[in-house]
Amino acid sequence: MWPVPPRSHPSGVAADDIRSANGDIVPGSRPHPAARDGGTIRHALRVRTWLAVPIVALTLLTAAAPARASDSPPPLRGEVIGRSVQDRPIRVVRVGDPDARRKVLVVGCIHGTEPAGLAITRALRRIAPPAGVQLLLLDRINPDGCAAGTRGNARGVDLNRNFPRAWRPLDGVFESGPRALSEPESRAARALIRRERPSVSIWYHQALNWVDLQPGSNLRLMRMYARVSGMRTAVTPPLPGTVVRWTAHTYPGRTAFVVELPAGRLSPAAVFHHRRAVLALARAVRAPGGARTARHLSPASPARRR
Repeated sequence: MWPVPPRSHPSGVAADDIRSANGDIVPGSRPHPAARDGGTIRHALRVRTWLAVPIVALTLLTAAAPARASDSPPPLRGEVIGRSVQDRPIRVVRVGDPDARRKVLVVGCIHGTEPAGLAITRALRRIAPPAGVQLLLLDRINPDGCAAGTRGNARGVDLNRNFPRAWRPLDGVFESGPRALSEPESRAARALIRRERPSVSIWYHQALNWVDLQPGSNLRLMRMYARVSGMRTAVTPPLPGTVVRWTAHTYPGRTAFVVELPAGRLSPAAVFHHRRAVLALARAVRAPGGARTARHLSPASPARRR
């Protein structure tokens, strides 16, 4: 705490009773009867100097302090990549360097009954990614289903059975649509992936509570995500028409996989660990065209559920 100035001054002027430099009386104060104008002005200047010194010092210290990454939010840029059946916008938020060679796509919700990943995509907006990396944060690829609380879109189609790789007609809860890419939401996701070619794509689901090791994707990166987030891993049978299966087949050398979050909402601690896992992959993934090789999981790989 700064020292308190004396209540009186040898000139006979009380500390609160001063005149301004042009001789005006400060509102609410009166000069001491024994004070002369010269002494009053000199004391006013001393008081002003006493107040100015700590303010100047604090300003200099603040300016000299090094800025931390968390002191300023990372640059964000939103963009509408398509519209849903019910004409809701499908938005992606870009975080980080727009010229980055590495892109990491993170999708919070594809099934409206599985919204826990939204907490992770929102948390990632508040932290700067590593240099040379841009995050593509897609909260809801299925905004109609998220609004209605349904697995499928407004036409009842499961978007994660609507992609071209191994598509086949399915009915019921896994309704795959009349043909591959029949839904505007699926076409918007495909267009984004084709344009951006993300090095890593992470799709959140619920509620099996594991990282699904996708054949054709980088085994080291998927296991890294599981380790940092504190989750187990599993290898599940290939499913028809899924977005990660299509991505891994269409873009060899890129990594796309599913993170099955537990049921219910994520705790703040869980969100923190998943955010760390995404950033760990962003730091570790190689730039497109780089020389570093990676082991990819094939359907014959010996990885087992654990």
